[in-house]
Amino acid sequence: MVPCQDTPSSKCTYSASVRVPRPLQALMSAKLVGEAQTGNDVIYKFEQPVAVPTYLIAIVVGKLESRDISPRCRVWSEHESIEASAKEFEDMEQMLQAAEDLLGPYVWERYDLLVLPPSFPYGGMENPMLTFVTPTLLAGDKSLTSVVIHEITHSWTGNLVTSATWEHFWLNEGFTVFCERKIVGALHGEPARQFSSIGGLKSLRDSIDVFGETNPLTALCPKIDEATDPDDAFSSVPYEKGSNLLYYIETLVGGPAQMDPFLKAYIKQFSHKSITTDDFKTFLYSFFADKKEVLDNIDWESWFNTPGMPPVENQFDNALGAEATALADQLLADKAVEGCQEKFAQLNSNQVCTLLDRLLTSKKADVALLQAMDKVLKLGASQNSEIRFRWLRLALQCNWEEQYSEVVKFATEQGRMKFVRPLYRELSQAKNGAELARKTFEEHRATYHNIAATMVAKDLKL
Repeated sequence: MVPCQDTPSSKCTYSASVRVPRPLQALMSAKLVGEAQTGNDVIYKFEQPVAVPTYLIAIVVGKLESRDISPRCRVWSEHESIEASAKEFEDMEQMLQAAEDLLGPYVWERYDLLVLPPSFPYGGMENPMLTFVTPTLLAGDKSLTSVVIHEITHSWTGNLVTSATWEHFWLNEGFTVFCERKIVGALHGEPARQFSSIGGLKSLRDSIDVFGETNPLTALCPKIDEATDPDDAFSSVPYEKGSNLLYYIETLVGGPAQMDPFLKAYIKQFSHKSITTDDFKTFLYSFFADKKEVLDNIDWESWFNTPGMPPVENQFDNALGAEATALADQLLADKAVEGCQEKFAQLNSNQVCTLLDRLLTSKKADVALLQAMDKVLKLGASQNSEIRFRWLRLALQCNWEEQYSEVVKFATEQGRMKFVRPLYRELSQAKNGAELARKTFEEHRATYHNIAATMVAKDLKL
């Protein structure tokens, strides 16, 4: 369809003409510049005047509806989810304005968002002018919309300033997570930024536990040779290790007052280019020329090339998480839920995730406690995918076999790799779960995106 080099080191503009039968709608990661009816078909014409790497050429066709959020923001989805999608993402314009305040003018003219079918394997994909997102973000309370902030931020870090190869992928993702959390802080307060950073650090530890502390793919700049499938290298490492490096640099150079001007200068310097880690480091030293001695104290070799956790562990303010972890510890100590309902009711969705994470990492919960929690707190019925995911992982950790059917249900009604891969892995390791995991995957393999199916098959050693 598009003869091109599949490398982020080169960029191109593109135009397209897409012919589809009515009543279907075609969309692309480009500006819709015209449409014409011919018989029973519609021809949509698109132009993308800003040069992009070829991984950002995207096309979708479906029976779609849209709702305008602002003059430059629109939500698209199938009819069944359009109202819920428009309500969930109604703050897109404020998010976009906060990103502009941090990173400079938005050059893409429009920001549209498309809610894909549930088999979409990622939380989101930052296609210019048309972000793709998973319907698992539709929690009903906007608690998972930081994913949209993340994809908006890619409009600068990733889409404008792009890594030259996938070995420097952290320049796309680490920068985006770091800036995403700054935007979260601007919109919801600095404690929210700090809280999100703590959750990210846990995700980093989880990924490194899965890979192994010495696995070279846990280096910030992994060496990806011909024998390595880049999908095997995909994890939270470039996202969270990269973000933690930038946070660490921020603490050294004098805080946000010094770091924020650097971010705008970095975007201005490298917009429309594909760069390497050395380019970033050289510019950092140039911008903070008066802080060379401070920067020289950073163990760059360990940050960039050593596997495992970062050489420095940043300390984040846990004001929003402390209440949730304390309640989790109380549940574990008392082995009972009575007396906790009122405290639990005061937690927001993200704090509930923190509570469940605490129970997971403690490995001290048991089936009796989970049954009591479910009876009173109704966690098994949550419509929040992040809560549901953690609850089901707890059930698997405790070998609560009555919940295996719920694990299968969640793992097969959506295909987001963040959820399905751990659930299949942990179901296969749970008591009497190995055969169920294998059988379920083989029966549903064709319903997953190819990348997700390939990775789950590797996880299950099939």
